[in-house]
Amino acid sequence: MTREYVVARIERTGRMRVARTAQTARVKLKRALRVVAACCALTLTSVGMAASAAAQDAAVVPTQAMPAPAMPNFAMLVKRYGPAVVNISVTREVPQMGIQLPPGIAPGNPLAPFLARRVIGNREEVNLGSGFIVSADGVILTNRHVVGDASTVDVKLTDKREFKGKVIGSDALSDVAVISIDAQNLPAVVAGNPARTEVGDWVMAIGSPYGFANTVTQGIVSAKARSLPGAAYIPFIQTDVPINPGNSGGPLFDLNGRVIAINSMIYSKTGGYQGLAFAIPIDVALDVKDQLLRTGKVSRGQLGVAVQEVSQALARSFGLAKPDGALISAVAAGGAGAQAGLQAGDVVLAVNGSDIADSVDLLSTVAKIKPGRQADLLVWRSGQSNHIRVTVGALDSAPDTPTNVQTPARLGLSLRPLAPAEQQKLGVDHGLLIEQVSGRAANVGLRTGDVVLSVNETPVVTIEGLISEINDAHDQVALLVQRGTARLYVPIDLG
Repeated sequence: MTREYVVARIERTGRMRVARTAQTARVKLKRALRVVAACCALTLTSVGMAASAAAQDAAVVPTQAMPAPAMPNFAMLVKRYGPAVVNISVTREVPQMGIQLPPGIAPGNPLAPFLARRVIGNREEVNLGSGFIVSADGVILTNRHVVGDASTVDVKLTDKREFKGKVIGSDALSDVAVISIDAQNLPAVVAGNPARTEVGDWVMAIGSPYGFANTVTQGIVSAKARSLPGAAYIPFIQTDVPINPGNSGGPLFDLNGRVIAINSMIYSKTGGYQGLAFAIPIDVALDVKDQLLRTGKVSRGQLGVAVQEVSQALARSFGLAKPDGALISAVAAGGAGAQAGLQAGDVVLAVNGSDIADSVDLLSTVAKIKPGRQADLLVWRSGQSNHIRVTVGALDSAPDTPTNVQTPARLGLSLRPLAPAEQQKLGVDHGLLIEQVSGRAANVGLRTGDVVLSVNETPVVTIEGLISEINDAHDQVALLVQRGTARLYVPIDLG
């Protein structure tokens, strides 16, 4: 082979190796690019899915997560409406009885029991309470049990001015009293609408618990239209606002600064706050105030019937679709209900077109109707509803009940003599029917509807006779009570 041939062969072989190497490189490069592209696509897909999920989460969170409710700030309410709240100091004369010994005779002397004599006198007792100004000319609302039979009433404003108060009038049934002071251009509260208040709403109280003037407490509305013993005509508002002795008569505000009720009483086994406070709706209190200022007395409507709740079992037995309304359990002879033809077993479902939820609702609704006016009652009887027109009687007048209801104050009872028909039904020829129970009587277990037959073995025919027996008793009386068909003796410590 020639030298030229060898050189040409070497050059051709070199070119082929270079070409193969380039081809291999191109293949590897394409493979690498495909891998990179796949990885980029996967990454982009993951990022897109994550972004989409984040967007979905962002869209869902605002509709599912409820923001925590902010606590109300009562500071502005206190500054604006607090000056209309007053502190009330009441002085009353309390009779007391003691033992007096002759000079020189010590209590341990053997002759002391024979020489001692009883003396009767009075002592001053000071009680504290609260109230609030309802008109700029000095008209103030408070509780009746705050002023009671006070000999003097002192009223102190938040600006430290003090006035002598005058009791204009009071109403035992609602526990509302009206007093006035000689002043003008005073700060006054604004009345709210208790009907618009809902269970769970925030409320605020201002008063003088245990004498700590202008104390502010807060809570929520726990329930509405509560019925309490001895106050069946008042639909109390129940709250968990800390209320203690001295808060009585003070206002209960809503978050708009409107007064919706008067703080009146608490349920407690210790005498202090236990989370159960009751307030008189302001519309009830203002109606009492207007009547006291206009006529000096309070008049309410009544039907002359005893009522009870409609339970689910009673609703089924009477054929009612739901346990609403007030069931009439007794009708007073000669009363408004009897004259209109109401009967025991009737269920009152509505009055003048307004639905009746329960017995308290019926009593409070009728109480607002002026005596002498007619009311349209929707009554369920014998499986069907009927409209009955009733001329409303007066709660404070004798014709609407068999006789006047009177209260032996030492017992905490409101009673009336049995009507002849009631005597015949119970199989007795005398007795006093308990209409309301409070105080000592409630503590020993007496109930509305019980019949008192005797006191200390002496039969009771009249309320005057019962009161006389109680006044002649010393420390304790024993009442013979008939409850349904059973009879039992109930001892009461008069203290």
